[in-house]
Amino acid sequence: MKDTFARVEEMTAHVKEYVNNRMASVKLSAAEKSSKLIANVIALVIVLIVFALFIVFAGIALAFVFARLTGEFYWGFLIVAGIYLLLGILVWQVKEKIIQLPIMNTMLQQLFKEDEED
Repeated sequence: MKDTFARVEEMTAHVKEYVNNRMASVKLSAAEKSSKLIANVIALVIVLIVFALFIVFAGIALAFVFARLTGEFYWGFLIVAGIYLLLGILVWQVKEKIIQLPIMNTMLQQLFKEDEED
C-alpha cells in the first residue's frame, strides 16, 4: 500500500514538473514570436518613413522639373499633386490585394513558423 502511494506521489511530482516545463515553454515561445513580430513592425515603420521622405523629395524635384517645362511653378506642383491623387485612388481600389493579403500572410507565417519547424 505504501509502495502504491509512493508511486502516486512520484507520478504527481512528475506531472507537476511536466506542466510547469510546458507552461514555461509556451511562455518562451510566445515571447519569441511577439518580439519577432514587434521587431518586424518597427523595421517596417522605419522603412516606410524613409520611403515616405523619398517620395516627398522626389515629388518636389519632379514638380520643379514640370515647372521648368511648363514655365510656371504652380503647374509643376499641380501636375505632381494630380499624379499623387491618381496613385492614391489606384491604391485604394486594389488595397485588399496589394496591402491586406500580403500583410496577413506575413503575420501568419511569422506566427506559425516555429510550428512548421517542429
